Amino acid sequence: MTHLLLLIIYLSFISLGLPDSLLGSAWPSMYGGFGVPISWAGAVSVVISMGTMISSLQSDRLTRRFGAGRVTAASVIMTAAALFGFSLSTSYWHLLLWAVPYGLGAGGVDAALNNFVALHYASRHMSWLHCMWGIGAAAGPYIMGWALTAGLGWPTGYRTVSALQAALAAAVLISLPLWRRPPAPSVPEAAPAPERQKPLTLNQVLRVPGVPFAVLLFFFYCAVEQTFNLWASSYLTLEQGIPAETAASLTGTYFIGITLGRMAGGFLTLRFTDRQLIRLGIGVLLAGVLALLLPFGEISALAGLALAGLGCAPIYPSAIHAAPALFGADKSQAVIGVQMAGASLGTCLMPLFFGFVAQHVSIRLFPLFLLLAAALLTAAHETLLRRAKPL
Repeated sequence: MTHLLLLIIYLSFISLGLPDSLLGSAWPSMYGGFGVPISWAGAVSVVISMGTMISSLQSDRLTRRFGAGRVTAASVIMTAAALFGFSLSTSYWHLLLWAVPYGLGAGGVDAALNNFVALHYASRHMSWLHCMWGIGAAAGPYIMGWALTAGLGWPTGYRTVSALQAALAAAVLISLPLWRRPPAPSVPEAAPAPERQKPLTLNQVLRVPGVPFAVLLFFFYCAVEQTFNLWASSYLTLEQGIPAETAASLTGTYFIGITLGRMAGGFLTLRFTDRQLIRLGIGVLLAGVLALLLPFGEISALAGLALAGLGCAPIYPSAIHAAPALFGADKSQAVIGVQMAGASLGTCLMPLFFGFVAQHVSIRLFPLFLLLAAALLTAAHETLLRRAKPL
């Protein structure tokens, strides 16, 4: 039964990744019909991220009251409904409306599942869990591409993913009895203390030693990940003169690096601790960014993006898995919720900020911007290790 529950959790994270890349792949076919500029996709993304941040901050309260299984089921149902609403939208404002439940659902399932796996499963499962997200994120554009190539239109792509989410929601609902009998805690010495059974307020969470730096770690990690996601192709084309179609293909190696890195990371956890994997990941990430500065055209771009993806791979799952050991199982749900909020904020703000830098200064600063964000990520992690009081 433990393995069946783990399978449901893995499928849930594939479903979490599926919609994340739909908007980007569908938007070129969508914005003309809505009569809005192509840049307006950013506002939809911001609304989704804000909803994710809000539900992440409420995850401790909701999970303690309803349990991780029910929160996951409700979140997936909400996301499925939102995606179906996207497919029915006839104006841009409808998209903004449906982006709210989509963001709320995504944040709820993300925080609940991350904490559940951090508490009850070994570190390798956290790495493989986020590998499942990569599989979903990679599959989304293929589903949308199939719908567009077949002449069925972008609404069919959204409806297909919505149907997959609805099927998963049914599976989670059927599996609810399994969630009530989870495996033994992976950090047994971090058993919940009676005085910590009430949900913690945001102020109480931020006063836990080390938590502000844990939030900064996620903020700067997502600043790196999403700045790569949004601007790497433009940098290769505008600064290095690589053709746009080639740059787009090269950028795909970044996501392949993340997915393969997380798959391999599950095995690396057998020999390395969470903090060692984070340090290793940051080192490889820095090597990847530096490779982008080399004057070897497509070769250095391919090496840089692949290394950056491999470097990013262990940072996010290892930082989440470390939460119960660093802060206690009784506080980990609240801490992970705040970490997810920090991640959403970094996803929202930093790529937009670099867009401002690229427009008003130069896109040539792309590698230097990433080096600065990676340096701040390193500083946040090392300060976290000094300030937290691990169990």
